[in-house]
Amino acid sequence: MENFWNQYGAEILLKFWEHFYISFSAILLGTLVAIPLGAVLTRVKKGSEVIIRIVGFFQTIPSLALLSIMLPIFGIGKAPAIAALFLYSLLPILRNTYVGIQSVDGTYLDAAKGMGMSKWQRLLQIEFPLAASVIISGIKVSTVYVISWTTLAAYIGAGGLGDFIFNGLTLYRLDLIMMGTIPITLLALAADALLRYFESKLTVDRG
Repeated sequence: MENFWNQYGAEILLKFWEHFYISFSAILLGTLVAIPLGAVLTRVKKGSEVIIRIVGFFQTIPSLALLSIMLPIFGIGKAPAIAALFLYSLLPILRNTYVGIQSVDGTYLDAAKGMGMSKWQRLLQIEFPLAASVIISGIKVSTVYVISWTTLAAYIGAGGLGDFIFNGLTLYRLDLIMMGTIPITLLALAADALLRYFESKLTVDRG
């Protein structure tokens, strides 16, 4: 085990960091775009379902195909991978934000309106806090998916733990495949557990 770590330890850490960086960047961008967009759609109403369907269309495109489409735009490297994964991350966050805000009890909104709050004040101070657990649930789903899909980033030279898996498949080496698979699984489980914790805390706070 010591010899194995001496040989591959530094490379595993590097690939893990690349995988984390690509995944986190895509999720962060998806969150920053999808949550405000979902909130706006609850206000404009008209055409909201069409926009959600358009965003959902990106998830119907095969992962390798979408990554390949990004190559002419962003070139080889991490940028096309982040762009493709960003598009994949949008739907669960957008849909949960929209549904979460829409499902807020009207009693709270009527009380806030009676206090003279504007619709945007109600959104920020009432609807977002009450819908937070639902929104985080969407972020959780996107995060686990994106961490898994980031494996394919190695296909376009973006790096990450997928390099080990692709090399292992090419060389018929199970140890290389496991060097990529195990850290990816652990990262996805850790992210899921962390977001579940925040989700449960928000649910308790609301209760």
